[in-house]
Amino acid sequence: MWSRSSSSSVCVRSWKESSNDGSAILTSNLFENLWMSCADDSTGIYNCWYFPSLLALPTYIQVCRALMITSIVLGSFGLVFTLVGMQCSRIGGENYAVKGRIAILGGVFFILQGLCTMIAVSWYASNIIQQFHNPLYAGIKFELGEGLYIGWCSATLALIGGCCLLCVCGNDSKVEKIRVAAHTPSAVSRISHTPSTQHRLSSYI
Repeated sequence: MWSRSSSSSVCVRSWKESSNDGSAILTSNLFENLWMSCADDSTGIYNCWYFPSLLALPTYIQVCRALMITSIVLGSFGLVFTLVGMQCSRIGGENYAVKGRIAILGGVFFILQGLCTMIAVSWYASNIIQQFHNPLYAGIKFELGEGLYIGWCSATLALIGGCCLLCVCGNDSKVEKIRVAAHTPSAVSRISHTPSTQHRLSSYI
């Protein structure tokens, strides 16, 4: 779910929207994200065009692109590992100690996904706010778009979900280790060879 939210944030066309508070006079609304720029007029017709060159883009957009792609990949790995590590899943057998470790690894991937998404959307939003409050900036000023809010929600959910997986599956893994150790042949033999209190008392009578 969190991986899909990150994908939705990337695909949303408006990471920033044009504002009327700037010095430039606008006849249409402008929208931009990491991949394209769009413009619509009062009739509701809008046109979009992709950025022609990757190297010509500002550095923060290039880094945000890389972070969001990394976030989607990490979220996909986290989803796969979490599904494999679930106790109700038949994938990977019935060794619940191993499945718990796999689920913990899925939680780590989700946390990394949340961090990548949070850094990307926060850095992008910081640049928008700096340009908006800069009195010397003569270009078009933008405001925060809906794609950033989706990204923040996605990052928060990924971080919370990853931490929950680490806490819950980590405790389950410890309990499973204790249970397995108690049922090993060496533990059973030690218990069977330990004389009971009643047997020790009867030996003195």
